[in-house]
Amino acid sequence: MPTFSSEALAGKVAIVTGGGTGIGRGIALEFAKVGADVVLASRKLENLERVATEVRALGRKALAVQCDVRERAQVEAMAATALQTFKHIDILVNNAAGNFNVPAEELSPNGWSAVVRIVMDGTWNCSQVVGKEMIAAKRGGTIINITSNTPITGSPGNVHSASAKGAVVAMAHTLALEWAKHRIRVMCVAPGQTETEGVRQQLWKNPDSDKKYLQAIPAGRYARPEEVAYACIFVASEAGAYLTGSTIYVDGGSTLVSVPASVRVHEVGETKS
Repeated sequence: MPTFSSEALAGKVAIVTGGGTGIGRGIALEFAKVGADVVLASRKLENLERVATEVRALGRKALAVQCDVRERAQVEAMAATALQTFKHIDILVNNAAGNFNVPAEELSPNGWSAVVRIVMDGTWNCSQVVGKEMIAAKRGGTIINITSNTPITGSPGNVHSASAKGAVVAMAHTLALEWAKHRIRVMCVAPGQTETEGVRQQLWKNPDSDKKYLQAIPAGRYARPEEVAYACIFVASEAGAYLTGSTIYVDGGSTLVSVPASVRVHEVGETKS
């Protein structure tokens, strides 16, 4: 594992949406290890409370706030609670997401809306609400969107998610330009397949799919949540102070070969037979 100073994010307050499980949990814990206090936000408070306990065990403060990022009023209330507790917000990690596999021609309007609202609208709600607070505080700040390589490679069976992630990348480009004058940096960190419960449920229950995905990753393995977190620490720390408006891919080289997309083409074809 890389060696970060235990003070890399000292004095910083970070909001992590979708912070109760998977990559969000990994980011929250690694942030705490390098000095950040953490606000955990998602729809399931019980998951957040467990992670908050883990953060406190690392010697940092944690606040768990139930919040559906699709709902603007809930995002505003979450940010207000964070400010009331910690007085400032320095880092926002837009990690909350949703996805499911379905052939494009079978995707319902509600299915499209469900994913796009949480990924695109949720990222916008959090970015604007927290961004306005950062502007008012005149402290600068860092916004990190957890995206994916699908806007580049495509993702058959996930047109809703790939489209929303592409929109989030475009959002980051524009906000990086608009908010640079406020010393707010906006970045994307794009994981490839990562060892989380969601991946286990989608891929590992099918040994053939699991084998195909591993063969398609030059590094020969899935990412670990903490490896995604390391990229976020780099972006949010002084080491990443000159980074804005770009994407860091944490994918073991899979974007370069883009074979996972061809694996998905095969899988989607199978669902129709």
